[in-house]
Parts: sequence; structure tokens; C-alpha cells
Amino acid sequence: MSFDLNARLAVRRAENLYRQRPLLQSPQGPQVLVDGQPLLAFCNNDYLGLANHPQVIEAWQAGASRWGVGGGASHLVIGHSTPHHALEEALAEFTGRPRALLFSNGYMANMGAVTALVGQGDTVLEDRLNHASLLDAGLLSGARFNRYLHNDATSLAKRLEKASGSTLVVTDGVFSMDGDLADLPALARETKAKGAWLMVDDAHGFGPLGATGGGIAEHFGLGMDDVPVLVGTLGKAFGTSGAFVAGSEELIESLIQFARPYIYTTSQPPALACATLKSLELLRTEHWRREHLNSLIGQFRRGAEQIGLQLMDSFTPIQPIMIGDSGQAIRLSQMLRERGLLVTAIRPPTVPAGSARLRVTLSAAHTEAQVQLLLTALDDCWRTLEADHA
Repeated sequence: MSFDLNARLAVRRAENLYRQRPLLQSPQGPQVLVDGQPLLAFCNNDYLGLANHPQVIEAWQAGASRWGVGGGASHLVIGHSTPHHALEEALAEFTGRPRALLFSNGYMANMGAVTALVGQGDTVLEDRLNHASLLDAGLLSGARFNRYLHNDATSLAKRLEKASGSTLVVTDGVFSMDGDLADLPALARETKAKGAWLMVDDAHGFGPLGATGGGIAEHFGLGMDDVPVLVGTLGKAFGTSGAFVAGSEELIESLIQFARPYIYTTSQPPALACATLKSLELLRTEHWRREHLNSLIGQFRRGAEQIGLQLMDSFTPIQPIMIGDSGQAIRLSQMLRERGLLVTAIRPPTVPAGSARLRVTLSAAHTEAQVQLLLTALDDCWRTLEADHA
């Protein structure tokens, strides 16, 4: 028996689900060069506009001069450098927790945390719309795995009643494809009532949410007793790369001992940690970035509603436009690209069947004039799409 890969690829194409990688030929930012075409981009997760910040670049360059360009080994061998340690201490202080642990990326942080905390005989309960890395971690943990209805504390409570062993409840903080917030106070209440632990992946919350950018926990005023396991990624609002888990002394020491994706991976370049230390400083001190971003979100939502676009319940930088049909979503994305705008069509299996969308993401690096350009183009393209569909 052989692998018929061509047939699988043909099915993908026929269902309008085939994916291709756009070639970015410029730094991240609102104005990009993609596949040789200058475009105004509304599809990256650089929410605070730090990915190409001169001070962050300078910090990376200085770090490379001082520490070299490679991690050299895993953290437990000889790869745990002074900048890594300094960044962990800064992230612990930022999140208000005793310790933080660096991972090479968010997928590994989620995989490492879940599989280190639960296994056979235990239970892991997850939101149905959690990120793929969280779902994969739950499935691979060996624990009894179940999903509760999206953002539904009542549904979670029913599943908690049937849980056995150590129980870990896992949710995104901001859901990456819908842009809505987890109802953390209600989830934490149900979880604590049953003696379970709550783990939150706040990849898209750190930076945009909270008075100081501290994410969804700060937004809701929740502490470590409510959210014992807090995960963040550094490749979004921080503008760099990597991830971290923040929590108690015992949690972090347990991850160092038992999280296989941490133990068996070369550490990130120390210079990258130097860059992230600088971006963390900017994230915490330059409050105008969050204020400007929130202003743009309001501008976009008002304009989109006037056009008649179907938005989702989100006040975050993630502003999905619901289309439904994958072919229509691709067509709208292509029409915008012909007008010099890059907005990605998101299709199954990334989102549920029948819920294809354009995922607009806004950044503090955007201007009001650029958001208005997007709205004007959307108005024109949406009218054309509706007329053709009729």
C-alpha cells in the first residue's frame, strides 16, 4: 500500500481549503512586500508594533555581540544563559508570579505544561475552540480528554462532575480565530470548586489587554489562586519569539523536571532573550500603544457595522469578518489584495466547517488613515461580492 498524496492534495484544492505560504520580502509592519507586491497588511499578530522596533533590533544586535547567536544546548545541559534567566525573572515579575519558564515556542509551552501535569488516570477538560496546540496536548497527555461547550461554565461544571484523578481545565484567554475573551471568572469559580487547576494560554491577551498589558488575568483582576498555570507567547504583542509558563515555584520546578518539550530542546538564542527584555520594557511603559490600538479597534468596528459586515463579539485586535463559505472568503481576500490590501482568509479545519472568515488583525503600528483605507475597500468589495452572489 502506498501513500496517495496527490489525491489528498486534490481534495484540498477542490474544497477551497488548499493553503499556500505568502513570501514576505520585507520586515513586519503595516506596509509589506509580499510575493513582489507592495501591500497594506492587516493579518499579522504584531499587536503593539514591536516586531521591527529600532530599540528591540538594537537590543538583539547588542545581545548577539555579547552572547553569540546560538543557545548551544538545552537549558539543563549548558544552554541556560544569563539573558534567559533575566528574562524569566522579568516575566515572573510582570505576571505577578514567583517563577516563569522560557520555552522555544507556544506550541511547545502548551505541550510541555499539559503533558507534565496530567497523564493516565487523570482528566483534562478543554474549550471546544481552543488552539490546536492545546487540543493536541490534551490528546497526547494520556489523560481522559473531553471538551466543553465554547466559553460555557455550566457545560464545564457538568464535565467536572465526571472527572477523575488530577483534573486540568484548559482554555485560551483570547480565542485566536474569534477574538472573544474566555469568561475566566466563571471558569475559575467552577474549577476551584472541584479542586481542579485552570490553565490559560493568553497568547493573544498579553499586550493588548489589562491596564499594563498584563493580559486577561489582569483584565479580570485574577491571581495565581484563580489561574495556577499561565502561558504566554512572545511572537505576538512582544514582537519577538518564544513562549513562557508562569506560576508557583513548585509548578516551574515540576516543568523543569517533567516537561519533555522543555528538557529535550536547545534553548533559544540568548540574543533573542535580550531583544524580548527590551520589548517587555516598551510593552509596559509605552501605554500609548494600547490606547491607540483600542481607538483603531473602535474605528474598525463602527465602520464595518455601517457596511453591514458580520463581525464577532470581540473588542481585541482580532476582528473576524464572518463569511461562511470558503470559496467566498478566498474571493473577498483576493479582491482586497487586488486593491493593495492583505487580509487572510481563514478556513476549516482551522475554524469549524461553514465558518470561513477574513481575520482582520489590527496593530498599534497602523494609522487611522490606513484603517479607513481598509474600510473603504471592504465596502466596495463587499457590495461587488453581494451583487455577484445575488
